[in-house]
Amino acid sequence: MVEIGHRLAVGRYEVSVDEFSAFAEETGWSPDEVCLRWFSGQVRAMPGTNWLSPGFEQSGGHPVTCVSWLDAQAYVDWLNHKTGLTDRADRYRLLSEAEWEYAARAGSDTDYSFGDDVSQLDDHAWYSRDRFRPYGNTHPVGRKLPNAFGLHDMHGNVWELVEDCYSDSYEDAPTDGSARTSDDCPDRVVRGGAWDSGPDYLRSAQRSYDWPSSRTNSTGLRVARTLPD
Repeated sequence: MVEIGHRLAVGRYEVSVDEFSAFAEETGWSPDEVCLRWFSGQVRAMPGTNWLSPGFEQSGGHPVTCVSWLDAQAYVDWLNHKTGLTDRADRYRLLSEAEWEYAARAGSDTDYSFGDDVSQLDDHAWYSRDRFRPYGNTHPVGRKLPNAFGLHDMHGNVWELVEDCYSDSYEDAPTDGSARTSDDCPDRVVRGGAWDSGPDYLRSAQRSYDWPSSRTNSTGLRVARTLPD
């Protein structure tokens, strides 16, 4: 059993293209690899793509994609420097996997934060069914209904990077809600499903992973802070 004994602030929305642009422009950050896309169970490189041009049209209000776990760490480091939180316990960071599920469930114990009825998913999430409608791929953050904690897009839109190293099970995972970390960490956890995911991948309990340097056009991030008592 996991008990989160600290106060937590979670970003209401996934980090947007505009928000990430401020970081990239100020630091000169530029990716040196193309973006990847999952297609029919296989990952494919997409030459000429990056976070500004991820293979589909987007605006500044869309969630940023084609960013890796390492890129996410660079973003929160910059954000902490901008806000004077670099050396503080309440600095910006990624959620731990346990914190992410707590935030996604928003007090529920059902498949989704709103219940088990998949027919209600359209009201709360962008997911693979939407690719066959005239909506595009990712979508501006905050357009779907929030969960009971007021958080948008915890189901769908983009997979969200979290702090943890991936393991097949929760055995030996921290019980205080902190992240599972290791010097040997070939894969990092992603949660929540994305615009190209089926309904099952959007469940609050669903887990997946990617390697720390991987950039795909279905993965983004959300920031959080531990608040003082």
